[in-house]
Amino acid sequence: MRIDKFLADNSIGTRKEIKAIVKAGRITVNGERAGDPGMHIDPEKDIISLDGSVIEYERFHYYMLNKPAGTVSSTREGASVTVVELLAAENVKNLSPVGRLDKDTEGLLILTDDGALLHDLISPSKHVGKEYLVHTEKPLSDSDIRTLEGGVDIGDDKPTLPAHAVTREDGLHLTIYEGRFHQVKRMLEAVGNKVLYLKRLRMGDLTLDPSLAPGEYRRLTPEELSLLR
Repeated sequence: MRIDKFLADNSIGTRKEIKAIVKAGRITVNGERAGDPGMHIDPEKDIISLDGSVIEYERFHYYMLNKPAGTVSSTREGASVTVVELLAAENVKNLSPVGRLDKDTEGLLILTDDGALLHDLISPSKHVGKEYLVHTEKPLSDSDIRTLEGGVDIGDDKPTLPAHAVTREDGLHLTIYEGRFHQVKRMLEAVGNKVLYLKRLRMGDLTLDPSLAPGEYRRLTPEELSLLR
Protein backbone atom coordinates (compact mmCIF):
# COMPACT_ATOMS: atom_id res chain seq x y z
CA MET A 1 0.00 0.00 0.00
CA ARG A 2 1.21 3.52 -0.77
CA ILE A 3 1.87 5.58 2.31
CA ASP A 4 -0.31 8.45 1.07
CA LYS A 5 -3.27 6.05 0.78
CA PHE A 6 -2.55 4.68 4.25
CA LEU A 7 -2.58 8.20 5.67
CA ALA A 8 -5.74 9.13 3.77
CA ASP A 9 -7.52 5.97 5.00
CA ASN A 10 -6.64 7.04 8.53
CA SER A 11 -8.11 10.52 7.98
CA ILE A 12 -4.76 12.34 8.30
CA GLY A 13 -5.72 14.91 5.67
CA THR A 14 -6.41 15.61 2.02
CA ARG A 15 -4.06 14.34 -0.69
CA LYS A 16 -2.44 17.78 -0.89
CA GLU A 17 -2.09 18.03 2.90
CA ILE A 18 -0.63 14.53 3.12
CA LYS A 19 1.96 15.30 0.45
CA ALA A 20 3.07 18.35 2.43
CA ILE A 21 3.18 16.40 5.70
CA VAL A 22 5.40 13.72 4.16
CA LYS A 23 7.65 16.23 2.42
CA ALA A 24 8.11 18.04 5.75
CA GLY A 25 9.55 14.85 7.24
CA ARG A 26 6.78 14.44 9.79
CA ILE A 27 6.09 10.82 8.82
CA THR A 28 8.41 7.98 9.80
CA VAL A 29 8.32 4.31 8.78
CA ASN A 30 9.97 2.03 11.33
CA GLY A 31 11.81 5.04 12.73
CA GLU A 32 13.09 6.31 9.36
CA ARG A 33 11.74 9.46 7.75
CA ALA A 34 9.54 8.89 4.71
CA GLY A 35 10.35 11.42 2.00
CA ASP A 36 8.13 10.08 -0.79
CA PRO A 37 4.30 10.04 -0.51
CA GLY A 38 4.29 7.21 -3.05
CA MET A 39 6.53 4.84 -1.10
CA HIS A 40 5.05 1.42 -0.40
CA ILE A 41 4.50 0.07 3.09
CA ASP A 42 2.97 -2.99 4.73
CA PRO A 43 0.38 -1.59 7.16
CA GLU A 44 0.21 -4.92 8.95
CA LYS A 45 3.94 -5.00 9.73
CA ASP A 46 5.44 -1.51 9.39
CA ILE A 47 5.20 1.07 12.19
CA ILE A 48 3.99 4.38 10.80
CA SER A 49 4.23 7.51 12.96
CA LEU A 50 3.18 11.14 12.61
CA ASP A 51 5.25 13.57 14.67
CA GLY A 52 6.37 10.64 16.80
CA SER A 53 2.89 9.24 17.47
CA VAL A 54 2.13 5.79 16.04
CA ILE A 55 -0.82 5.66 13.64
CA GLU A 56 -2.89 2.54 14.24
CA TYR A 57 -4.07 1.11 10.93
CA GLU A 58 -7.84 0.89 10.53
CA ARG A 59 -9.02 -0.52 7.24
CA PHE A 60 -12.67 0.07 8.10
CA HIS A 61 -14.51 2.26 10.59
CA TYR A 62 -17.63 1.46 12.61
CA TYR A 63 -19.77 3.91 14.59
CA MET A 64 -22.91 3.75 16.71
CA LEU A 65 -25.13 6.83 16.41
CA ASN A 66 -28.20 7.71 18.42
CA LYS A 67 -30.00 9.24 15.46
CA PRO A 68 -31.99 12.35 16.36
CA ALA A 69 -35.35 13.14 14.82
CA GLY A 70 -35.12 15.56 11.91
CA THR A 71 -32.06 13.99 10.28
CA VAL A 72 -32.15 11.77 7.21
CA SER A 73 -30.46 8.41 6.80
CA SER A 74 -28.53 9.11 3.64
CA THR A 75 -25.23 10.55 2.47
CA ARG A 76 -26.74 13.66 0.86
CA GLU A 77 -30.19 15.26 1.08
CA GLY A 78 -30.10 18.88 -0.01
CA ALA A 79 -31.39 21.15 2.74
CA SER A 80 -31.86 18.43 5.36
CA VAL A 81 -29.10 17.38 7.76
CA THR A 82 -27.87 13.86 7.04
CA VAL A 83 -26.65 11.35 9.61
CA VAL A 84 -23.27 11.32 7.84
CA GLU A 85 -22.90 15.05 8.47
CA LEU A 86 -23.23 14.40 12.20
CA LEU A 87 -19.95 12.46 11.97
CA ALA A 88 -18.14 15.02 9.80
CA ALA A 89 -15.52 15.61 12.51
CA GLU A 90 -14.28 12.03 12.06
CA ASN A 91 -13.19 12.88 8.51
CA VAL A 92 -13.83 9.33 7.29
CA LYS A 93 -14.53 8.87 3.60
CA ASN A 94 -17.39 6.76 2.22
CA LEU A 95 -19.34 6.38 5.47
CA SER A 96 -22.85 5.06 4.92
CA PRO A 97 -25.73 4.27 7.28
CA VAL A 98 -26.63 0.61 7.67
CA GLY A 99 -30.23 0.71 6.51
CA ARG A 100 -32.53 3.67 6.96
CA LEU A 101 -34.55 5.26 9.71
CA ASP A 102 -37.34 7.66 8.81
CA LYS A 103 -36.63 11.36 9.27
CA ASP A 104 -38.79 11.54 12.39
CA THR A 105 -37.46 8.27 13.87
CA GLU A 106 -34.77 8.20 16.54
CA GLY A 107 -32.38 5.59 17.84
CA LEU A 108 -29.72 3.08 16.91
CA LEU A 109 -28.02 3.57 13.58
CA ILE A 110 -24.72 2.01 12.53
CA LEU A 111 -22.48 3.89 10.10
CA THR A 112 -19.53 2.24 8.39
CA ASP A 113 -17.32 2.22 5.31
CA ASP A 114 -17.25 -1.60 5.37
CA GLY A 115 -19.42 -2.42 2.36
CA ALA A 116 -19.44 -6.17 2.96
CA LEU A 117 -20.78 -5.84 6.51
CA LEU A 118 -23.30 -3.23 5.43
CA HIS A 119 -24.61 -5.57 2.73
CA ASP A 120 -24.90 -8.50 5.15
CA LEU A 121 -26.86 -6.47 7.69
CA ILE A 122 -29.39 -5.06 5.26
CA SER A 123 -29.77 -8.12 3.03
CA PRO A 124 -33.42 -9.31 3.13
CA SER A 125 -32.24 -12.92 3.24
CA LYS A 126 -30.44 -12.38 6.55
CA HIS A 127 -33.62 -11.44 8.50
CA VAL A 128 -31.68 -9.40 11.06
CA GLY A 129 -34.01 -8.54 13.95
CA LYS A 130 -34.62 -4.85 14.69
CA GLU A 131 -36.34 -3.85 17.94
CA TYR A 132 -38.29 -0.60 18.15
CA LEU A 133 -39.92 1.31 20.99
CA VAL A 134 -43.29 2.51 19.72
CA HIS A 135 -45.70 5.00 21.27
CA THR A 136 -49.12 4.52 19.75
CA GLU A 137 -52.18 6.73 19.48
CA LYS A 138 -54.40 4.14 21.18
CA PRO A 139 -53.72 1.23 23.54
CA LEU A 140 -53.15 -2.09 21.81
CA SER A 141 -55.46 -5.01 22.48
CA ASP A 142 -54.35 -8.62 22.84
CA SER A 143 -55.86 -9.21 19.42
CA ASP A 144 -53.73 -6.41 17.95
CA ILE A 145 -50.59 -7.97 19.45
CA ARG A 146 -51.45 -11.38 17.99
CA THR A 147 -52.05 -9.82 14.60
CA LEU A 148 -48.74 -7.96 14.62
CA GLU A 149 -46.90 -11.11 15.64
CA GLY A 150 -48.58 -13.28 13.02
CA GLY A 151 -47.83 -11.03 10.06
CA VAL A 152 -50.07 -8.33 8.61
CA ASP A 153 -51.09 -7.06 5.20
CA ILE A 154 -49.49 -3.63 4.73
CA GLY A 155 -50.42 -3.32 1.07
CA ASP A 156 -47.40 -5.09 -0.42
CA ASP A 157 -47.45 -8.27 -2.46
CA LYS A 158 -47.17 -10.39 0.71
CA PRO A 159 -47.80 -10.00 4.46
CA THR A 160 -45.01 -9.03 6.82
CA LEU A 161 -42.94 -11.77 8.40
CA PRO A 162 -43.93 -12.87 11.91
CA ALA A 163 -42.76 -10.30 14.47
CA HIS A 164 -42.38 -10.16 18.23
CA ALA A 165 -44.54 -7.65 20.10
CA VAL A 166 -44.87 -6.94 23.80
CA THR A 167 -46.30 -3.97 25.68
CA ARG A 168 -44.27 -2.58 28.59
CA GLU A 169 -44.48 0.48 30.80
CA ASP A 170 -42.56 2.61 28.29
CA GLY A 171 -44.62 1.49 25.28
CA LEU A 172 -44.80 -1.23 22.64
CA HIS A 173 -41.58 -3.13 21.95
CA LEU A 174 -41.84 -4.43 18.40
CA THR A 175 -39.16 -6.56 16.77
CA ILE A 176 -39.33 -7.00 13.01
CA TYR A 177 -37.15 -9.05 10.67
CA GLU A 178 -37.49 -7.05 7.48
CA GLY A 179 -36.89 -3.48 6.41
CA ARG A 180 -39.82 -2.49 4.24
CA PHE A 181 -40.66 1.15 3.57
CA HIS A 182 -42.26 2.72 6.70
CA GLN A 183 -42.90 -0.83 7.89
CA VAL A 184 -43.60 -0.21 11.57
CA LYS A 185 -45.94 2.68 10.83
CA ARG A 186 -47.80 0.64 8.22
CA MET A 187 -48.09 -2.35 10.56
CA LEU A 188 -49.74 -0.20 13.21
CA GLU A 189 -52.03 1.35 10.62
CA ALA A 190 -53.04 -2.18 9.61
CA VAL A 191 -54.45 -2.75 13.12
CA GLY A 192 -56.23 0.61 13.16
CA ASN A 193 -53.62 2.52 15.13
CA LYS A 194 -51.03 5.25 14.56
CA VAL A 195 -47.39 5.69 15.52
CA LEU A 196 -46.73 8.84 17.55
CA TYR A 197 -43.09 8.14 18.43
CA LEU A 198 -40.59 5.61 17.09
CA LYS A 199 -37.12 4.71 18.30
CA ARG A 200 -34.87 1.82 17.29
CA LEU A 201 -33.32 0.13 20.32
CA ARG A 202 -31.54 -2.88 18.88
CA MET A 203 -30.19 -4.34 15.64
CA GLY A 204 -29.33 -8.02 15.77
CA ASP A 205 -27.67 -8.50 19.16
CA LEU A 206 -26.36 -4.93 19.30
CA THR A 207 -28.26 -2.61 21.66
CA LEU A 208 -28.18 1.19 21.62
CA ASP A 209 -25.86 2.60 24.29
CA PRO A 210 -28.26 4.34 26.73
CA SER A 211 -25.57 6.91 27.58
CA LEU A 212 -25.69 8.35 24.05
CA ALA A 213 -27.99 11.36 23.79
CA PRO A 214 -29.74 12.01 20.47
CA GLY A 215 -27.10 13.19 18.00
CA GLU A 216 -24.20 11.63 19.91
CA TYR A 217 -22.09 8.80 18.55
CA ARG A 218 -19.04 6.70 19.34
CA ARG A 219 -16.93 3.96 17.80
CA LEU A 220 -18.09 0.40 18.19
CA THR A 221 -16.02 -1.71 20.56
CA PRO A 222 -14.49 -4.95 19.21
CA GLU A 223 -17.03 -6.88 21.30
CA GLU A 224 -19.95 -4.93 19.80
CA LEU A 225 -18.60 -5.38 16.29
CA SER A 226 -18.46 -9.14 16.83
CA LEU A 227 -22.19 -9.07 17.62
CA LEU A 228 -22.91 -7.79 14.11
CA ARG A 229 -20.78 -10.37 12.30
